[in-house]
Amino acid sequence: MPARKSPAKRPTRPKDASPEAGHNTRYMQLQKNHCFGCGTGNPDGMRLRFTYDEARACFVCKFRLAKRYTGPPGHCHGGIIATILDEAMGKVNKLRNVVALTSEITVKYLKPVPLKQPLHVESRELSVEGRKHINIAEILNGKNEVLARSQGVFIAIDPHKMFGKFVER
Repeated sequence: MPARKSPAKRPTRPKDASPEAGHNTRYMQLQKNHCFGCGTGNPDGMRLRFTYDEARACFVCKFRLAKRYTGPPGHCHGGIIATILDEAMGKVNKLRNVVALTSEITVKYLKPVPLKQPLHVESRELSVEGRKHINIAEILNGKNEVLARSQGVFIAIDPHKMFGKFVER
């Protein structure tokens, strides 16, 4: 029997979830969060901090990119832009209390993303069909101009089967 597509209702953050969304779900605690995007246990990571905006039904992260993320002079490397968008879209899966891994990501680079300027990324759910979650994200500058946009497909997994040896007991 094919999975039914869920209606496009606005998801809300679970009542027991903190407004800051990291990689720690309430049913699985990793030994230490070494995620390059949001992990505080990775000294080389970006340490992005996301919050959920209930009124707009999206995750938001404000940040500035340091010189170490340089691609073209004075601007961010495209791979880092893709990382930020992927990280933002991944947060959306927390709304459904699932761990879902990136299966596919499409990035549209609309304008160069500057270094050392105030930026923010926003992400939201587009649809869910069975284990398949489709999310979108945008990086915006201080004038709310969209600099990069993405869509990603995420597949929900059983974290205990996939990551069991990394889980605290």
